[in-house]
Formats: sequence, C-alpha cells, structure tokens
Amino acid sequence: MAKIKVILTETVAGQGKKGEVISVSEGYAKNFLLKNKKAVLATDEELKKLENKKKKAEKEAEEEKAKAQELKKVLESKVVKMTVKAGANGKIFGSVTSKEIAAAIEKEFDIEIDKKKIDANIKTLGEHTAVLKLHKDVKAEVKIITEA
Repeated sequence: MAKIKVILTETVAGQGKKGEVISVSEGYAKNFLLKNKKAVLATDEELKKLENKKKKAEKEAEEEKAKAQELKKVLESKVVKMTVKAGANGKIFGSVTSKEIAAAIEKEFDIEIDKKKIDANIKTLGEHTAVLKLHKDVKAEVKIITEA
C-alpha cells in the first residue's frame, strides 16, 4: 500500500491537527481527506505556504504577547478603588465579582478586559490583589481597594 503525504486543512480525529503534515494511505487520502477538503497534497508549494502561515502566526503571537506586557505594566501601576455595600464587621454583602472588577477598570482607565480573564475572590473590605490573565504567558496583578 502506497503512502502519501498530505497537509491537514482542518483537525481530523485520530489523524492530527490543522496544519500538520501526515502520511496516510493513498486510498484514505483520495477518497476521504482530499474529497472532503480536509487536506491538500503536500507539494513543495503547499509546504512553503504552510511555512509562511506558521511564521505569520508566530509573529502575530509575539506582537500579542508584547501588547499584553505593555498592558500589564500599565495595569500594575494603577489602583482600582471600588465602593461596595458592607456590614459593620467589614464583610461585603456577597462578593466583588470579576464582572464588577472589569467594569471598574474600564470606567476608571478606559481599558477593556474580559471578565473571564479576571481571577479574584474579594469578600472583605481593604486592599486586595486580582490576577488578570492577559495572555497565556502574561499575568498582571492589579491592586483593588474596596471601601464601604
């Protein structure tokens, strides 16, 4: 059985992820992968295209990481003040949610942050630290002061 190399154009279960070069039997390639546009033949031209796409994606990832690091510097130099309802013993009614933190950051500094990227558990008054996941490698710690 002859094996041929193909580049996957989408993730195929049991074979590989999008953009991978794999060797499969000729029949499987022709009758399934190529026919359903799940792969293209791994010609020199296609391999060059793939290489260029990877370089472009790496460059974009680097730029994204650089932007995240800039944002980290900006955020870590700031303090977010929030006014919340609290009882006499300094305990907050409920807790400060990541949605409220995101709204406060956007209102004070005009920086939009996805609430899903904020990791904070604030249930008392005072100074707290919230961790913002800006990028898979970049995390910023923001000081949050809660007052009644």
